[in-house]
Amino acid sequence: MTVDNILPLMTITALYNVVVFYVYWWDKNAARYGQRRISENTLLGFALFAGSPGALVAQKALRHKTRKQPFAASLKAIVALHCILTAIALTVTVAPDFTLQVVRAIAMSLS
Repeated sequence: MTVDNILPLMTITALYNVVVFYVYWWDKNAARYGQRRISENTLLGFALFAGSPGALVAQKALRHKTRKQPFAASLKAIVALHCILTAIALTVTVAPDFTLQVVRAIAMSLS
């Protein structure tokens, strides 16, 4: 992936996270006024599809579903998954030689 590809991808992801924040805000407002709510599965789906930053910021800023279980734990798991995947992606793209050495070392220890 080149720098030319990263900037549009980051822009799209940032805009998507604004949308995710808005969806969480919409659900919070619906809860306040007794209107039809957005399902927890839908909210978590938005978070899972690259929207965990927006979902986490919305949860903290709006104090929305912070104590609701298993929703809060599921959102934390999604955030952790995204952190792990980002770390792997950065390791593979920024330090591919190091990644190859680690993979070889793991393969050798398994054989």
